[in-house]
Amino acid sequence: MIQADDNYTQVSAFVIVGFPSLQPEYFDIVGWFFFFLYVTIVLGNLLLVVVFALEHSIQKPMYIIMLSLALSDIGFPTVALPKLIARYWWNDGRLSFQTCLFQRHMIHYFGSLNSLILLTMALDRYFAICFPLRYPTVMTNQTMTGLTVLTWVVAHIFPSVSSYHIPTMLFCGLNKIMNVFCDTRSVVALVCGDISRKHMQSFATALFILYAPLSLIVISYIALIVTVLHVDSGKGLVKTFSTFATQGCIISIYYIPRFFVYAAPFFPSLTMTPDKRIAATLFYSLFPPLINPFIYCLRTKEIKQILRRWIQKRKSVFPKSIKAFPKSMVKIEEK
Repeated sequence: MIQADDNYTQVSAFVIVGFPSLQPEYFDIVGWFFFFLYVTIVLGNLLLVVVFALEHSIQKPMYIIMLSLALSDIGFPTVALPKLIARYWWNDGRLSFQTCLFQRHMIHYFGSLNSLILLTMALDRYFAICFPLRYPTVMTNQTMTGLTVLTWVVAHIFPSVSSYHIPTMLFCGLNKIMNVFCDTRSVVALVCGDISRKHMQSFATALFILYAPLSLIVISYIALIVTVLHVDSGKGLVKTFSTFATQGCIISIYYIPRFFVYAAPFFPSLTMTPDKRIAATLFYSLFPPLINPFIYCLRTKEIKQILRRWIQKRKSVFPKSIKAFPKSMVKIEEK
């Protein structure tokens, strides 16, 4: 058992470094970039939340999943980006020990949650295409709501288990997080002594959380493709494969870069500088939330019709108010 002495300290706070090689003259530009990225992600996903709340016609299983994904995509950047923006705007990257642990938990929580949501989406499509007659009775709003609540609860388990020992770990006087947010890999890197075993535990946990759902997603899509090849043809087949290709790209972006980031310490040939690792982390963390509203929501026929109807209503209202405005002004002038 390691005893705490002058060389070992339990840190009270951590400091987010961000990109280690970034020069100070670019801090403002990078801060504005992440600010606009955050606003775009939140507004894009919030649009779906508003549409779902106001339009009863789309309150059905498929859109319940999309709503869950939109809320998750709002949650992750809200946890990750504000402190990063503060780091580059005001040079304020300090996080208390407990705040860092909370951010670490939520970062991994939303990562696990997105993986489970993608699995739920794949299962929904599997039942819809492979068992179309049974789908309305199996995948009801109540069933999908229950599955959604279950994914939001279960996603807390893995981050909680992996963070159980962190508060009792000893840190060797270092508190600089070489990342854009607190995560297990960055915090464990500051622990005293040999951390290879802790890295292996982190890697094994990440593989299980991410790639167990991925294997089920792949199996479900294979079954879908086989079913479509036997049943559908022509335009329907092209449209279905177009959807598979689009969703497959998002899934690939979400899972593949994660593997290389987590696996880099165990494969000498996978040399990855801190800046490249951080860039890869931001890419697979923020790019899917940025484009998910377009891939899963705004490309759907029903939501496009709703948005078109809203725009037409606004156009029909504004001309009337514009025409009425000069008349009221004339009356005022006559008085």
